[in-house]
Amino acid sequence: MDAIYTTTATATGDGRNGHTATEDGLLDVDVRIPKEMGGPGGATNPEELFAAGYAACFHSALKLVGSGEKADVSDTQVSVSVSLGTLESGGFGLAVEIVADVPRVDHDTAVALVAKAHEVCPYSNATRGNIDVELSVL
Repeated sequence: MDAIYTTTATATGDGRNGHTATEDGLLDVDVRIPKEMGGPGGATNPEELFAAGYAACFHSALKLVGSGEKADVSDTQVSVSVSLGTLESGGFGLAVEIVADVPRVDHDTAVALVAKAHEVCPYSNATRGNIDVELSVL
């Protein structure tokens, strides 16, 4: 791969109950274990950060693919849900659900565009074969 952009984030403190920041200072947040996992909550967590990044990246891929197909991808939205759970091996794993709203094209076209975006998106390419990713179109 020929890198066109690289960024670095550093986590400090106690991991999921700590702090993370990017080297440019644009992202600088406390992280906490969610209450649902027995933690204090009150701050973001790695799954929220992953969901936000994946949603933005996938939406960009959808816009790119749609433009290439001459489809009207204005007013589109992408929501990503990230679930953390236990694996049979005793470790932890992630699952992702991507829901795209592509209101200005017919449903079949939207489904095709979302499938193509899934092939283009760097997050999708990084997770393919590693975690369950479910795609759906409103």
